[in-house]
Amino acid sequence: MWPEVEKANTENRHELVLSGKEISTRIEKQGLDISIFDLIGLNYLNISETNLSHVPDGIEKLSNLQTLVLHSNKFEEINEKIGNLDKLKILDLSRNTIKVIPDSFAKLPLVTVNLNSNQLETLPEFIINVKLTVLDVSNNKLKEFPRVCSKELVNLTELRLTGNEITEIPNDINVLPSLKLVELSSNRIKTIPGELADCQKLKDLNLKSNPISDRRLLKLIDQCRTKQIIDYVKQHCARTSANSENASKKGMNQKKKTNNESDEETSVNYKYKLNVKYADEDFKIIILNSVKTVREHLLSCIVNNVKFTEESFKKFIQLQNKLHDTVCEKRNSATIATHDYNKLPPGDLTYTTALPNELMIKPLGRSVEMTGADLFNRLQTEANNLRKEKKRNTYSGIHKYLYLIEGKQQYPCLLNEKKEVISFPPITNSDISKIEVGTTKMIIEVTSTISQFACKKVLDTLLKDMVLLFEADLEVQQVRTTDLDAHLKAVYPSKADLKFENSVPIKVVRD
Repeated sequence: MWPEVEKANTENRHELVLSGKEISTRIEKQGLDISIFDLIGLNYLNISETNLSHVPDGIEKLSNLQTLVLHSNKFEEINEKIGNLDKLKILDLSRNTIKVIPDSFAKLPLVTVNLNSNQLETLPEFIINVKLTVLDVSNNKLKEFPRVCSKELVNLTELRLTGNEITEIPNDINVLPSLKLVELSSNRIKTIPGELADCQKLKDLNLKSNPISDRRLLKLIDQCRTKQIIDYVKQHCARTSANSENASKKGMNQKKKTNNESDEETSVNYKYKLNVKYADEDFKIIILNSVKTVREHLLSCIVNNVKFTEESFKKFIQLQNKLHDTVCEKRNSATIATHDYNKLPPGDLTYTTALPNELMIKPLGRSVEMTGADLFNRLQTEANNLRKEKKRNTYSGIHKYLYLIEGKQQYPCLLNEKKEVISFPPITNSDISKIEVGTTKMIIEVTSTISQFACKKVLDTLLKDMVLLFEADLEVQQVRTTDLDAHLKAVYPSKADLKFENSVPIKVVRD
């Protein structure tokens, strides 16, 4: 039995991470340790960045598995027994050479599916999976748009299809009620259906590097934002006759709905305001390409005019811990970090990666600077000592998240203008930028291995809960994230963010 598997067994762990060169060497010499599949209590399994080429049939014994991460391996085909894991919510098979996904996968209660960078030419029909929220099939060989245009997919928010051979967008794409992001760059699309403009929540649309026949539209796609593109599609792109009639009815219904919403808004008794200010042009977060294989997604915002008391500060820390266990899914989905803005030197932040022995950080609550590798080893020793001292099989605090970086060849980190590490997600922040009772301006940073939507969901929830916790109005300033060439990647909060139910007594006011 491999030591990691034995440890998970004796300590009754629910998570197991096997990654990197050492694991590859073991697999090459003796094959994968099949005793992994006797750990029936596992709900998170990550086998990544190895030379594993086949998943044994024993995988179906992991009946409690909710997250399965198998990215960056050597799979050409994937075991259909995974289709029997009826509690699976997150599936990551990215960066392999898989050619076919079994049809049985479409019956799983999947929320997030990541199939990026494989060799797929077709996909199962996911039209019955009502929980599906994010589907990423970028950088494959799809010739047709995935079969996802179904009224049943009420939660589908993100469709990432960049770098395929898709020639058409289906006319019935407008039946997806929650669609907010569509990535279709670098395909073979020549025309855009007018029905695309009926996707009322669509805020991010990327159609670049397609052979669009309409030259005016092509120019808009290269130069303009989603709103201008959608407006042009609405006015100039053809519809099917049947859908045109439906669109007309839909437009009338939407107008009626808007009027009703206005009436509802005037009747809502808002107690608090959440004021959203435009991004500071002199501040942004630059995201480098190296994070794509480690922890790709990041969103951020600034909270101004913070007024902590000893009691509210304590409650805010408790709130973060609660969200890490709930909406962040024990940091498997996302991680929250906070920084005192006034403790940072002027200038941009940079989100990048570093080798474990080269990442230098003064961890939160510690007096000395150390490498990422030293911090991991120290935390692991502390965790083992605490477990023995208290005679229990579980870890507490940040110790219980160590498995998320175990065996990683690169660690993600956020740097200030002086190139000092202020954040090492998903483990800890730096002590040099920690928030305190006297903090008045705070940066909130959320990172995820899953999707931008996961980051957005966490930030929306956190800001809402902060208003209700402080029982006061809140001022939030947008933060832009860009690539190294200053191309915009995201802005949070955008107009599509912070959409609360009418039962939430918070009115969002935007500049």
